[in-house]
Amino acid sequence: MHVTATEAKNRFGQICAQAKRAPVFVEKGGRVDSVILSVEQFEALRAAAPPKSLAQRRQEFNETYKEWIAAQNRHFEEHGLWCEGFVAWQDQA
Repeated sequence: MHVTATEAKNRFGQICAQAKRAPVFVEKGGRVDSVILSVEQFEALRAAAPPKSLAQRRQEFNETYKEWIAAQNRHFEEHGLWCEGFVAWQDQA
């Protein structure tokens, strides 16, 4: 079943009932944006996908955001920390 985001909002109870029988695809801007599933369907999907280790998740993050990380590192090298040079008021006493 395909519904618009507005229909899903306005008929949420009916959509949830339908999702117990089959996934409901929610469209936003003419494209599928979300899918509403029953708890059983969700648990089956979660059980089918093996959990990723922290190292795997870290590697995926670094690959996905490598350009952003590089930009942050360049900014740090050029400007340092935003708080460098500030002295806590207790240290001045």
